[in-house]
Amino acid sequence: MLTRRNLLHAAAVAAVTMLAGCSGARGDDADDAAALDQATPAEDAPAASGATLVAYFSATGNTEEIAQALAEHLGADAFAIEAAEPYTDADLDYNDSSSRTSTERADARPELAQVTPDGWGDYQTVLLGYPIWWGEAAWPLRTFAEGNDFAGKTVVPFCTSASSGIGDSGAALAELAGGGDWRDGERFSAGATDDAATWVDGLDLA
Repeated sequence: MLTRRNLLHAAAVAAVTMLAGCSGARGDDADDAAALDQATPAEDAPAASGATLVAYFSATGNTEEIAQALAEHLGADAFAIEAAEPYTDADLDYNDSSSRTSTERADARPELAQVTPDGWGDYQTVLLGYPIWWGEAAWPLRTFAEGNDFAGKTVVPFCTSASSGIGDSGAALAELAGGGDWRDGERFSAGATDDAATWVDGLDLA
């Protein structure tokens, strides 16, 4: 027969057991939450720099359109080579012998806003784009080629032009650079982004 004393003792034991169970449940919940926090990736983690860079100079936007399309197609980084003093429409008047592009033609090295792209040493492959001026790579490319270390990099030039081919422009830049594995390049008409994607897919850039 249960006495009042026995009932009180049983109730006390049950209460202690219940509290222990609740405490254990809270501990499990805390461990689960901690594990969830550790398993959730940081949303603001910076993306790793790609092995391929599309570097380009564009005076009228034609080369930029091709370059940006290539970068997006490859998932590569893009870098705009910019003259410290941007070229105006008057500067680009090839028919004016006193225009900036005309006077700079004689072996000029225009100052650049930034010569070396950030993280330059991380890139293994560089697609190098430019417009053709008088059958040559636009003058700012001279500064870029001489101002960077291309050793250990594969360099593939491409250009935009209404009619002129890429010619020896890539070879001339390779000579100025003095290093790197320079491949044959390709010329594109304005807006030929699909052609550019097909071309780059056919390159052995591995």
